[in-house]
Amino acid sequence: MTNYIRVEGNNDLVRDSRTDQIINTNQNEYQQYVTRREKRKKEKEKSLTVEEDLANLKSEIGEIKSLLRELVNGN
Repeated sequence: MTNYIRVEGNNDLVRDSRTDQIINTNQNEYQQYVTRREKRKKEKEKSLTVEEDLANLKSEIGEIKSLLRELVNGN
């Protein structure tokens, strides 16, 4: 059985005496934390996608430039 000890100065926090972890018992704050975490995760994924798209565009522009050079040089 886990025994929780109130954290002095904050009624929403308790310490698990078995694991020594601090636990927030305020469900509203916890849900806000989860929402912020998911938002950051989505923003990071979006940023990675944009970076991949940019790398692909650079590569495609390089290919187009190469093809244009070949056309101009008559090869």
